[in-house]
Amino acid sequence: MIRATRRFGIWLVGLVFGWIGIALVMPVAIGQQPAIPEGEAPPINLRNVMEQAKGRVFPALVFVKPIVEDYEMGEKQKRQVFGSGVIITPDGLAVTNNHVVDKAIKVNCVLFTKEQLPARIMGRDPDTDLALLKIEAPPGKLPLPYGEFADSDMLSEGDFVMALGSPFGFTRSISLGVISNRQRYLGFETEYKYNTWLQTDAAINPGNSGGPLVNVDGEIVGINTLGIMLAEGVGFAIPSNVAKRIVERLKTGEGVKRASSGLKLQPLKDFFTDTFTDVPSGVLVADVEKGSPAEAAGIHKGDVLLAVEDKELRGDYAEDLPGIEWVLAEMPLDRPVKALLLRAGQTVEVAMTLAAKGKVEGDTFDCRRWNFTAKEISKYKEPELHFYRQQGLFVLAVRYPGNASAAGLRSNDIVVSIDRTEVKTLDDVKGIYARILADTARPKRVLIEVLRDGYQKWVTLDYTKDYEKVE
Repeated sequence: MIRATRRFGIWLVGLVFGWIGIALVMPVAIGQQPAIPEGEAPPINLRNVMEQAKGRVFPALVFVKPIVEDYEMGEKQKRQVFGSGVIITPDGLAVTNNHVVDKAIKVNCVLFTKEQLPARIMGRDPDTDLALLKIEAPPGKLPLPYGEFADSDMLSEGDFVMALGSPFGFTRSISLGVISNRQRYLGFETEYKYNTWLQTDAAINPGNSGGPLVNVDGEIVGINTLGIMLAEGVGFAIPSNVAKRIVERLKTGEGVKRASSGLKLQPLKDFFTDTFTDVPSGVLVADVEKGSPAEAAGIHKGDVLLAVEDKELRGDYAEDLPGIEWVLAEMPLDRPVKALLLRAGQTVEVAMTLAAKGKVEGDTFDCRRWNFTAKEISKYKEPELHFYRQQGLFVLAVRYPGNASAAGLRSNDIVVSIDRTEVKTLDDVKGIYARILADTARPKRVLIEVLRDGYQKWVTLDYTKDYEKVE
């Protein structure tokens, strides 16, 4: 009886509050809008806002279809890849990611009208993972629909955004989300160190790369680039202010030129390593590359870099590092630049003559008869190999099955010599390879000296079997 009474009481209370709730929402349910206090703006209709924003940029979205030369399977192969891009001028300039068109020998773009047009690569910047295309549209197709960049510095966490692109090769897609963080530092030491990222929970999947991240005003606030497959709602876009900066340089056709100092920087307050430097300003020098301009100038590990060319540097936190990297990269190359340091409590001034930053990634050669591909060592892409050999080649990949794999060659083996001839450049490998294959009288074996994990090893590669002819 007591239980029944309690149940009835709970039911009665719920009924009363239920009717109160219905009474409160009834005006809205039957089409009457609640009164808006005088002086306040009416509520935003998010659906209408998103429709308008979509209408401004969605027609400028392109499905990018490059054909690339790939060496990752131990031999040169051509394959079709997919990505996204966005048209930014009525004459057909379009922005995409560098990794979408890297090693491309041909690029086609599918427009909003489902027409496919060829495009040429005007320039690439691997350091920011951006590329600029020119869609070859006939005069009768111009002007093309295009999107406009916004000021990404005006974004705030919680702002609504849409990620446009072509996920998994689907030609056109939109996902909705918010800005989760407007200045995310991802901690790359060699790649993408010139910008922080926009983090969003709008879905960014493979194929979305290069597509626009759009705000509620229908403006481009970012270029979708990275997604984390094992995480839900974690994607990253390059801020539009970085994209605008790079596009202006790629338009000239001369590429993006940067100075190289050889400095590795660390914030004064590094929460990742629990390293805290008790100085009011500057940035910590974590390391100095051997043979670099910084070493030649006398900069030491542990110094605090206070200023360069009278530009004060503030590197309190990791998010501050990309801005400092930009300052160093844009220093002049034709004269020494002044650097102000703090060392053991004393201010020290040095002159540093910066060098031009070379290629970010080395070239590749297909030793097809031997069934492996060789690639130039780059300190930016392969720093762990560059530690052992500053100039040289390494085994990018071996074919399975194949002569190189049968001989025991492995990916990341540093090639020291071939046929007892030292190799330092890709031309060295090409010359030796051509000479040996042209000598049909010699036994089909070649001795290759490699450096593996710091240890020297000799490999005898027997290429009697031609795997191109094996069924």
